[in-house]
Amino acid sequence: MLAAKCYPAEGADKCQPWLVFIHGLLGDGQDWQEVLPHISGWSCMTIDLPGHGGSKPIAVENFEQMSDQLRETLLAHDIQRYILIGYSLGGRCAMYHGCFSADDGLAGLVIEGGNPGLINQQQRDERQAHDQLWADKFRHYPLPDVLDQWYRQPVFASLNEEARQRLILRRGTNSGAGVAKMLESTSLGQQPWLTERLSQLVTQRNLPFCYLCGEQDAKFQQIALENHFPLRIVAAAGHNAHVANPKGFADQLINFLKEC
Repeated sequence: MLAAKCYPAEGADKCQPWLVFIHGLLGDGQDWQEVLPHISGWSCMTIDLPGHGGSKPIAVENFEQMSDQLRETLLAHDIQRYILIGYSLGGRCAMYHGCFSADDGLAGLVIEGGNPGLINQQQRDERQAHDQLWADKFRHYPLPDVLDQWYRQPVFASLNEEARQRLILRRGTNSGAGVAKMLESTSLGQQPWLTERLSQLVTQRNLPFCYLCGEQDAKFQQIALENHFPLRIVAAAGHNAHVANPKGFADQLINFLKEC
């Protein structure tokens, strides 16, 4: 079972689904703390992924095991109906869980900058090799040095130097080995292409679904458009929109929840 924190809303309708937040690689449940105060009336749970935060001792081998861990965690907290809200890796785990889990408690999906997968095997092989190089760095080199390289990747181009250094300091408590294992087990190269299954899930179950992107995150806006995802833009934000603009992220989330 994964480490998790629950924030039940006073007076919330018992039939109302919980909001379950899943962070990205290198993060933990605390990443959502600036978003939660802007969401009133909804019970919330934040989860620490394997190898991260309070789940550092836990490891998984693949997405299927990750989905099993998520299901066990929800059951342990008696959460029967829920909306998954996942950022980046957390979004990929949420999409996989929705597509392949037999759990019928899923009441909605909110994906922030999550990649639905790569279509052909060559792309997956190339990505797996790329992620293995990063995993080797996380496992064998000083974490601050690797984090400095990590946050200089093009997807984080919107970060200024001050923001980059804050992230490096904040992520410095991670276990390099734990991050490496999770990166290997849930590489985009290991992930199936989820777009078709996701479309079937949304259509057949009439499942509420939205895709959030920071307005400066051109790469993932393009991914949303190519996959015909219902895109919502978070102003004044890059790839990590909920950290850059928590209020803007929460506003878009609340607008989505009102339509569910």
